[in-house]
Amino acid sequence: MRKRSVLLAGSVLVLILVALLGSIAWFSHLRGRKAGLMFGDKVGVLEIKGVIANVQPTIEELAKFRKDGSVKAVVVRIESPGGGVSPSQELYQEIRRTVREKPVVVSMGSVAASGGYYIACAAQKIYANPGTITGSIGVILQFTNFEELLKKIGFRMEVVKSGPYKDVGNPGREMTPEEKAYLQDMVDNVHQQFVRDVARGRRMKVEEVREVADGRIFTGEQAMELGLVDELGNLKDAIDAAAKMAAIEGEPKIVYPEKEKKSVFDYLFDRITDKIANNLQPYMGLIILPPLPGEARLS
Repeated sequence: MRKRSVLLAGSVLVLILVALLGSIAWFSHLRGRKAGLMFGDKVGVLEIKGVIANVQPTIEELAKFRKDGSVKAVVVRIESPGGGVSPSQELYQEIRRTVREKPVVVSMGSVAASGGYYIACAAQKIYANPGTITGSIGVILQFTNFEELLKKIGFRMEVVKSGPYKDVGNPGREMTPEEKAYLQDMVDNVHQQFVRDVARGRRMKVEEVREVADGRIFTGEQAMELGLVDELGNLKDAIDAAAKMAAIEGEPKIVYPEKEKKSVFDYLFDRITDKIANNLQPYMGLIILPPLPGEARLS
C-alpha cells in the first residue's frame, strides 16, 4: 500500500513537472524571445538600431547565436544610418565569422546606409524593402572652424605640440594645405577598405563597387538593380529565406537575444540617441555626429 502511494505521488510530480515545462515552452513560443526555453530548430533575430558606436553587446549576442546548436540560422535586422568606422568593421567581421558556421541573412528596415550597409555586406543574403534607404558608401571627416568668431570676442588659443600634425582640426585656426592632404589620404584609405569589404561580401569586382561608392544613397529597388541587394522583401521574407537555407522544415521558431534590465539613465540615453538618429535620417549625405579630431565616420 505504501509503495503504491509513493508511486502515485511520484507520478503526480512527474506530471506536474511536464505540465510546467510545457507551459514554459508555450509561453516562450508566444513571446518568441528567449532561445533557451524553446525546443526545436530556431532562427535567431538580432536587431541593430541607431548610430553604430558601442557594438560589443551586439557582438556578444551574435556569438551566443553562433554557439547555440539549436539556432540554425541568424537574421540581422538593420535600422541604422551609419556610424563609426571601426565599430562597423567589427560587426562586419563578426557576421563573416558567423557565416562560416550557419546561414546569415540581413533584413533592412527604413534605413540601412553607410555603416549600416557596411555590416550588411557580410551576410550571405540581403533583403530590403523597395523604399529602404541604403548605400551611402563613403567616408567623411568634418571639422568646425571658429577662427573668425574667436577673433571678434578676443579669444586666442595657444598650442604647444610635439609634432606638426598633433592639433589637426584645431577649431581656432584654418587648416593648412599639408594637413588637408594628410587627412585626405586617411579618408581615402578608409574608403578603400569600405569598397574592398563591400566587394568581398557582395562577390563583386572592386571596380563595380567603386562606381557607386561616391556617397550616393539608393532606394531598395535601385540597390537591387545595382547588385547591392539580393531580394526585395520584409523581415518575414528574410526569416523564411534563412530557415530555408538552414533546411528547417515547417514554420521556423523565432528567438531574440534576452534583453538585459536597464536603468532609467540607460533607457533615457537610448531614447535620446534614437531620436537624434531619426531626426538626422534625411541628411544622409552629412556626418551623423560631430567627430573628434582625427575620427572618421562612414557616410
